Amino acid sequence: MNLNSRKDIVFLVLAGFFITNAIVAELIGGKLVTFFGTFTQSIGIVMWPVVFIVTDLVNEYYGQKGVRKLSYITVALIAFTFIVLFICMNIPATGFSPVTDDNFRKVFGQSMYIIIGSICAFIVSQLVDSTIFWMLREKTGKNMIWLRSTGSTVISQLVDTFIVQFIAFVVPGVWTLNEFVKNASFGYAFKLMVAVAIIPVIYLVHFLVDRYLGKETSDELIKHTAEQNLHHKVKE
Repeated sequence: MNLNSRKDIVFLVLAGFFITNAIVAELIGGKLVTFFGTFTQSIGIVMWPVVFIVTDLVNEYYGQKGVRKLSYITVALIAFTFIVLFICMNIPATGFSPVTDDNFRKVFGQSMYIIIGSICAFIVSQLVDSTIFWMLREKTGKNMIWLRSTGSTVISQLVDTFIVQFIAFVVPGVWTLNEFVKNASFGYAFKLMVAVAIIPVIYLVHFLVDRYLGKETSDELIKHTAEQNLHHKVKE
């Protein structure tokens, strides 16, 4: 990676936001909140708008290969987080520690189930997202960013939401199956509403990236990425 290259800096920044978002979502995921007094969700759901935006940007500028590499790295770091939490939960706290072992386990013990669910759901949903994104990209070219961004989200987040919430909350006995269906359905609907609401933000960030890279560099990068993706598809 050339840190003097603007396209490499853009990828590095996007990767930083992507990975940080994923790990923070895992760590805060044990806290449950209620929407409209009816539907319960992990507070980690508030992090997903960042995922939508970053995934679409990486897809657009760096292609399926970029998304896959970033997804594999993120999963490895989530797994590393799981190992660190497991070790820390098994080291006894000192008597005057402001955070007791029980408190620590209540917060991060539940997060461990969320991490397991996320590892399973994350990699599947990201690969699905990238595949759908490029199916639509081949039909629309550089136009209709909103269609490929929202369309890929509709499918990938259906997979992600139901897998992660089943493992995170049904397996440890936090929710019954009926609660799972109700809450996961709301979580999915929430993500879809967010995906539509942030369409202007996606266009704004695209504009900022294009401006930072310069029109010529941006167009070349997007064109090269599209050609690489098509070449890879033909080879398969």
